[in-house]
Parts: sequence; C-alpha cells; structure tokens
Amino acid sequence: MSHHPKLKPVTAPPELLAALQQQFSERLTTRSAILERHGKDESFHPGAPPDAVVFAHSSAEVSTVVRLCQQYGTPIIPFGTGTSLEGQIAALYGGICIDLSQMQQILRVSVDDLDCTVQAGVTRKQLNTYLRDTGLFFSVDPGADASLGGMAATRASGTNAVRYGTMKDVVLGLTAVMADGQIIRTGGRARKSSAGYDLTRLLVGSEGTLGIITELTLRLYGQPEAVSAAVCPFPELRAAIDAVIQIIQLGIPVARIELLDALTMQAINRWSKLDYPETPTLFFEFHGSQRSVTEHVEQVREITTEFGVTDFRWAVHEEDRNALWQARHDAYYASLALRPGCQGWPTDVCVPISRLADCILATQADLRSSTLLAPLVGHVGDGNFHLVYVLNPEDPAELAEAERVNTRLVQRALAMGGTCTGEHGVGYGKLPFLAQEHGEEALAVMRAIKQALDPQQLLNPGKLVPL
Repeated sequence: MSHHPKLKPVTAPPELLAALQQQFSERLTTRSAILERHGKDESFHPGAPPDAVVFAHSSAEVSTVVRLCQQYGTPIIPFGTGTSLEGQIAALYGGICIDLSQMQQILRVSVDDLDCTVQAGVTRKQLNTYLRDTGLFFSVDPGADASLGGMAATRASGTNAVRYGTMKDVVLGLTAVMADGQIIRTGGRARKSSAGYDLTRLLVGSEGTLGIITELTLRLYGQPEAVSAAVCPFPELRAAIDAVIQIIQLGIPVARIELLDALTMQAINRWSKLDYPETPTLFFEFHGSQRSVTEHVEQVREITTEFGVTDFRWAVHEEDRNALWQARHDAYYASLALRPGCQGWPTDVCVPISRLADCILATQADLRSSTLLAPLVGHVGDGNFHLVYVLNPEDPAELAEAERVNTRLVQRALAMGGTCTGEHGVGYGKLPFLAQEHGEEALAVMRAIKQALDPQQLLNPGKLVPL
C-alpha cells in the first residue's frame, strides 16, 4: 500500500489565514469536516487535509490566494470535485486548498466553430446539459461527473476516447494562474498553431504542479444523427480482445469499446439488476448517419461472430443505451458490493493494442494465483484497462498482496512499451514508477521545468514529479 510522503508538514501561519479571512470572509473555512473532504479523493491512498479551504469565484481571486501563499511560503492545492484516483488532492505538506467548484460559468459557446469557453468548475454533465439544444456535445466521459478543470489537470480520458480523443485533444486553450500569481492565457480558438512552445499541452496533465487552470476553451462535436449500442458476450477473454484488435485495424469507427471481465459482469448484474451472460463482454457504441451506423454495426457483428459471439444484443433506444452505460459507469460500486464492508483500490495501465491480450491474460493469471478479488474493465479500443482491488484495509497481508500484484501489473505494462497510467494520472500513488517509465534523464527535464515555474515548490508539492 502506498504511503504518502508527509515528511515536513508546513502549517499555514495565522497571518496568512487572517489575510485570507479579510479577503474572502465566509468563503474561507477551517472546519474540520470540510478540510477532511478536501484532503481525500476517491483513491485508496491515504488523504491529508489542508490547513484551510478557500472557495474562489474567478481567476483574479485564485491569483490573490496564490500571491498571499507565496508571501508566506505556504503550499497551494487546487480542488475540483475530488474524484481523482491517485491522491492528487492530498495536502501532503499542509497548506491552502483552492476550491474551484463554484467557478461554474459557461462563458461562451460557438455553434459555428464547435467550441466553447468555460470556467474550471463547470462539470462535464453541466456542460452537456447546457449544450443539449445546440446540436453539440462535449465528448470526454471519464464516468465521474468531474470538473472540466480537474479533467484537464489530470489529462482525463474515458469511454469515448477511441473516437474523440482525450482532454489533451479537446483543450484548445486555457487560462491559468502561475506560481507567482501571474495570470496567463495559452492557445486560442484556432484549430492549429505553430507559434511558440505549446504551453497548453504542458499545463494539461500537470496536476496543479505548474499552474492552476481557471478557464478552458474546449473543442465540441456535433451530436450524431444516429446512435446505436450493442452488448457482445464472448466465450473467453482473448477472443474478445482479438476481436477489438481486428475492428481497430480495419478502421471501423466505433465511438466506444468497453471490455468487462466475467467477474465485473457478475457484479453489474447484481448491482444494476441486469441479466447479461456472466462471461467476458464487450460494450460497443456507434455514432454517425443512420446508414453508416447500420453498416458499421453489421461489420462488427460479422467480426464478433467469427470470435464466438452468438448473442449480439442491441440497445437502440436512448433509455436502453443510458441504462447500459450507467451500468458500466457503476462498475466500481458494483465491484465493491461483491465484498460488503471492504474498500476499492482502483488502478490502471495502458499498453500498445497489440500487447493488450498478453497484458490482460498475464494479469488475470496473477490474480488466479492470488487471494485478491479484482474485477477488470477496460477502454480496450486504446489499450487502457483498469483493475479494482476490493480489499479489507485492516488486513496487512491483503494490502501487501495488492501492492505486489499492482507492481507486477505496472512493470508488465512498462516492459510492453506501455505506461503506468493511461488516465488516472500520477498524483503520489504512481510516483514510484516514473523513473522506470521515463528514465532519469527525462525526469531531470521535468524537475527543471518545475523548478523554473515554481521555484518555491509550493504548487501541489509531492505530486507528479519526484523531487
């Protein structure tokens, strides 16, 4: 089990708290329940509460907090909705948490240019509800109703990534508050640019360690004329993965391809009151014109039949599709329900798609020889899959076994040319694997960037880059 490196706690000085109180009045809080909530994300990793939380309403207010914290040498931790999965929001060295969740203005939508500008606290569901009557939608769907600023900060992805890309593909530009309190704007609304360093991509995925994202300009997509979904149970895992590889290699434009192993199917049947076969299963979704969707569905049906699928179930009506994807998004809670009273440790890796079957099957072999219960789901269209170790946190042997299996999983993915995290991010949970993935030379460059932009090491310290 990963233990957070809270080695030298920094306590916010009373003078700083007084100055913040003067600026923000009731929007500064030191109530213990709120501090605890802001120091613990959805991960299994131990939390660490900040010394105070400030609820900001604008970039200028975020800048004010940062300048005051700089003056007193106090760490700063940005917070969106708290749904991160690798300890990204733990206040490892104490400090001030800036909660951006009340920054919920949708500032601009351009139907002609298929883009919008929003404040960082807007959530993906809030944006899509707002866009419903425009004929547009925002494509990145990580499952949780996360804030868009947090999704950018962790370079989030999700079920639609195989067709529409991840946050790094849809963020056209952003506004950020840097470590000295300066407000900068990066990128723009043009679909491409060759002007200067790509600061947008540098800040997307930086987990609040280089700057605090306060506004985003995002690419949108037209709502498809037709949408259809299908559920395909396979006789065994390799057949399901090999079918996905063939579909991808043939260039069939599937919007979503999700793999659920037999244990996960058992869990969601119980949790969501469904009756799917409890075997390795692929969930598909197709977007396009009525004619193209029909054509692509038929191609996928032919391929999956070759790999042993005999029960190709449709979900054409919106309520059926919604129920299907809600069941997929609820897989985490369904997995926890397999062992009432236990906790989940979610983890993810990503490998080249040609190595996906080898990686998943070797991982499942590890689990069969282990005492662990760990359902598996995956965005297999891009080689990314997740495990949830369902654990008794009071059992040291079980925690040690999860640590062992997880380390083998990450090392296996790296050996196959993959990454220690496809979409959860690094936080401090995946920090020990960075050197193995990138090499010490690349880490030295990352440290140099961090040092140049945040010389006092006050922005979300202890995350992303081992210092």
